[in-house]
Amino acid sequence: MTLLQLKYIVKIVECGSMNEASHELYVSQPALSASVRELEKELGIEIFTRSSQGIALTVDGAEFLTYARQVLDQAALLEERYKNAKPRKQLCSVATQHYMFAVEAFVEMINATQSDEYEFTIRETRTRDIINQVANLQSEIGILYLSEFNRQVIGKLLREKHLEFHPLFRSGLQVFISRDNPLAGRDRVTMKDLEPYPFIQFEQGEEGSFFFAEEAVWPENSPKQINVTDRATILNFIIGLNGYTVCTGIDNGDLNNEKIVTVPLDSDETMTVGWISNERARLSAAAETYLDRLREVIANHGYEPIG
Repeated sequence: MTLLQLKYIVKIVECGSMNEASHELYVSQPALSASVRELEKELGIEIFTRSSQGIALTVDGAEFLTYARQVLDQAALLEERYKNAKPRKQLCSVATQHYMFAVEAFVEMINATQSDEYEFTIRETRTRDIINQVANLQSEIGILYLSEFNRQVIGKLLREKHLEFHPLFRSGLQVFISRDNPLAGRDRVTMKDLEPYPFIQFEQGEEGSFFFAEEAVWPENSPKQINVTDRATILNFIIGLNGYTVCTGIDNGDLNNEKIVTVPLDSDETMTVGWISNERARLSAAAETYLDRLREVIANHGYEPIG
C-alpha cells in the first residue's frame, strides 16, 4: 500500500468514474485500474463494484475511504511541517544530574543558536529518571557519572536499555563547604573530619539506592543527614547549616565564592562524568552544539576533556 494508491482511490470517488480520474491524475486508465486491483488484492477486500453503469463503493470500500482520507490528511500535515521553506525550529532536550557546568554549557549552546525559533529543555533530575528519559527519547542526552562503586550496576542498566556512555572527564572528589567552616583552610579533608557537620545529598526517590547516588562517597554513620532535590537548596544549606556535600569540584557563578569553597577529599575514589545517548537515535544539530560547548566549559574549568 502506498500514498499514491490512496490518492488514486480518493480521486476516483471524487470524480465518480475511473476514466475521468485517470485524466485528472495524468495516468492511463488501464494503469489506474491495475493499481486499484493490486491494492484490493493486497488488502483482501473489494473497494469498488464494477458494472456497465460504472463503479461504486462497496461497504468495505466506504470504510477504507474514511481511513485513506485520514492518512492523506496526516501526510499533508507532515509535508507542511517539514517542507516549509523557513528554517526548522531547533530542538534539544538534556537530562542531567545536578551539575552547574551542565547548565553553564546549556546557556552557551543557546547563545550560539543561529535560529529564530527553538525549543530547548534541561532537566536536573534523579539518576534513574535520566536513564529512563534517554531510553524513552524524552531527552537526547543524559549527563551522569560512573565510579568503581556504581559502574557495574549502572553499566548493566544502560546496556539493557540500549544506551551508550561517553566519558567527558575524570575528577577526584571535592567537598563543598562554607567559607566559615573551620575546615575551609585545609589542603585536604577526610570523611572523619566531616563527621560533625550535616551531610547533604540529592534525594533519589523510593527506587533509589547507593548505586544511583550523585555523591560518589558518603559517611558510614552520619548522625546529621539532609536530603534535597535541587541545587539552590543544597547551596543554601551549606551556608546556613554549615553542611557539606561531595561533588566534582567544578563551580561557576552559581556558586557564591564569597561564602562557599571546595576542598579536595582525601579519597582514592574518582568520578568519570559523561553523557549517555540512545544507540537507536541520531543526535540533533543542537545537541551536537551542546556537547561542543560542554567540552569547552569543562576545559575552561581546568579539566581535560576525554575524546
